[in-house]
Amino acid sequence: MPFYVSPEQIMKDKADYARKGIARGRSAVVLQYDGGILFVADNMSRTLHKISELYDRVAFAAVGRYNEFENLRLAGVRFADMHGYTYDRSDVTGQMLANAYAQTLGAVFTESSKPWEVEIVVGEVGDSPDTDQIYRITFDGSVVDEHDFLAMGGSAERVTAALRERYVKNMSLTEALRVAVHGLAHENGERRELQAASLEVAVLERSRPHRKFRRIQGDRLVRMLEEAGAADETAAEQTPEDGGATDGV
Repeated sequence: MPFYVSPEQIMKDKADYARKGIARGRSAVVLQYDGGILFVADNMSRTLHKISELYDRVAFAAVGRYNEFENLRLAGVRFADMHGYTYDRSDVTGQMLANAYAQTLGAVFTESSKPWEVEIVVGEVGDSPDTDQIYRITFDGSVVDEHDFLAMGGSAERVTAALRERYVKNMSLTEALRVAVHGLAHENGERRELQAASLEVAVLERSRPHRKFRRIQGDRLVRMLEEAGAADETAAEQTPEDGGATDGV
């Protein structure tokens, strides 16, 4: 007799497999700040990027299996270039690219025996904070329109909880980086120190002309992390005076 497995069980097994693969990696976070959208990933590699530019106003962040999300990134760049060349550069939007990724991942999840172990974000910076767009696309092709901040990969629930503690709207870039690092530092349930060498940081900066994507690295990233650390120390010192915990935690 042929072995029978119900479609529901097949889909459940695929989803469990993809979730476990994504959770084995390190987390990445995306936050809105007053000048645009900040992308921060826990990434030790200097050449294998989790965060990249897709087009003038659009950026890409991913977690999971590198070779799979790198294929998605390259396909998105080619698709955006071809669409912008054929029509107009302003016709290339984050929503269009998110829908294209969703169709690809949905088809792979449904038709392939092995789903792709990836979760991606497509961000588009607008002329004002209200027009910024952040789309999360999961391994099964589901699309979610996110607001303010999100975490993906690794222990995303713990990172999200840590982000929720400190996130406020219209933060400066340094404050947003401080919140992002705070979230990533609590990925394993206890605080750990993150250095510039282990972080990949980029922004979609609203005030930049034409191409909005910019990486933050080297000495500038070190200085920003030092400023963020100094702000954390100041907040910890002020906590007892404000009637909070006396141990400064």
